[in-house]
Amino acid sequence: MGWDALPLVDAADDRPLIERRAVVRGDFLEMQARTMIERVPQAAGIAQRWAVSPYRGCAHACRGCGARAGHRRLGLDAGRDFDTRIVVKPNAVARLRADLARWGGEELAVGVSGDCYQAAEETYRLMPGVIGALAEAGVPFTVYTKGALVLRDAALLAEAGAQVAVSIAFVDERIRRAVEPGAPTAQARLELVSSLVEAGVAVRVLMAPVLPLLSDAADQLAATVRRIAGTGVRAVEPVVLRLPPGTRAWYLEWLGRAHPQLVTRYEELYDRSGLPSADYEGRITGQIAQLCRVYGMECGPVVAQRREPRVAQLALV
Repeated sequence: MGWDALPLVDAADDRPLIERRAVVRGDFLEMQARTMIERVPQAAGIAQRWAVSPYRGCAHACRGCGARAGHRRLGLDAGRDFDTRIVVKPNAVARLRADLARWGGEELAVGVSGDCYQAAEETYRLMPGVIGALAEAGVPFTVYTKGALVLRDAALLAEAGAQVAVSIAFVDERIRRAVEPGAPTAQARLELVSSLVEAGVAVRVLMAPVLPLLSDAADQLAATVRRIAGTGVRAVEPVVLRLPPGTRAWYLEWLGRAHPQLVTRYEELYDRSGLPSADYEGRITGQIAQLCRVYGMECGPVVAQRREPRVAQLALV
């Protein structure tokens, strides 16, 4: 049974579900996971269909984060609560090992419901065990992050043959402060990518999310790809902003305050599921692909290769 299957109503207590079930330690809400491998929403825009997330919620507070709806299913809001009330799965490693014993070997994304190298990881240190479990099972995986703490585990990631996708959607610091207020600067992330390349980690840049009418001008895209190319990375994966339920209301509320003239255009551009117009998305990703060719980089998702398990595993009967 996954997180989404937990009941939301308890007649004896009207507090949010997570507050009734979790151990509260400051801004962290510790809750034992019943499963660690969860389906990736189709609207996420990444290649993997399944994900592992030691944390739910994210202190980076990115307004367009597509994982916000998960907090609503726990009785919290998808806005401020998602940014400040981080759900921690302290049994993540043990539960993941149990799940992997029955796993078919399909590639996994790590860190979809909340950045796995946000500040909470400094306290709980779950990722070394997660990396070890995935490496021992021989399961290919991609870590999605904006956090410099990933460098702590660079040797483990390189040895495991993991892919690391660092998100850098734009290099305009004014935009970053407005839409990613808790995240490292673009310059810090560019330096992070360079360090991962030097450490021998298979790293690519997730150019996501490209923000319609805010960070999608030709000169903005060109500046971003040029700066990315300077890190020595060889691959870029572009993703246009998604606005699934939970994210849409939070993002459009901000847009209405900061750029009210753009709200109508966004409503025309996005369908009910939160996906952008196919024509618009194709135009933007096509521009980025062309820029990548100019700088000698690959463009698009990377197919991870399955590795042999590190240790012999018993056949399941």
